[in-house]
Amino acid sequence: MSITAERRTALIGDYKTNETDTGSPEVQVAILSERITNLTDHLKTHAKDFHSRRGLLMLVGRRRRLLDYLKGKNHDRYAALIGRLGLRR
Repeated sequence: MSITAERRTALIGDYKTNETDTGSPEVQVAILSERITNLTDHLKTHAKDFHSRRGLLMLVGRRRRLLDYLKGKNHDRYAALIGRLGLRR
């Protein structure tokens, strides 16, 4: 269910805004989206795992708050990010 260190560094490399960036909203949202995808696949096979479902809902809320923050700060970066991640909003 968790992502590997190699996958995390690959996501950071794809979404970083400068060379030393590891914590920008784009990177955080990309990592959260990967974790959400993994948990969604897990819950498709383990439908009664309510503890993991709660964790999934918390991750979705955290991603939503980060996206709202980014939308308020810079709408162009927000639009580019959701386009790259394929999110609905």
